[in-house]
Amino acid sequence: MDELDELQHAYAITVHRSQGSEYPAVVIPLTMAAYTLLQRNLLYTAATRAKRLVVLVGSRKALAIAVRTAGAGRRHTALTHRLEDPSAS
Repeated sequence: MDELDELQHAYAITVHRSQGSEYPAVVIPLTMAAYTLLQRNLLYTAATRAKRLVVLVGSRKALAIAVRTAGAGRRHTALTHRLEDPSAS
């Protein structure tokens, strides 16, 4: 119980929200459940938010996929459709 006063609050945020910020430590979950998020650019952004410590939690397979996957590829936002037909929103 002596260590209880040393606890600090921690919060979870997305990689995108963290851009431009730094934190003392970053914990990065890497699981196959979030397969579409296993991308090298997201892993790099998450890891470079840390000032002192990065902890990867998950599977080696998920890490390997993230390192091999170059980027998001094509995004399906329907933006072109909305710009062409403003009433489609």
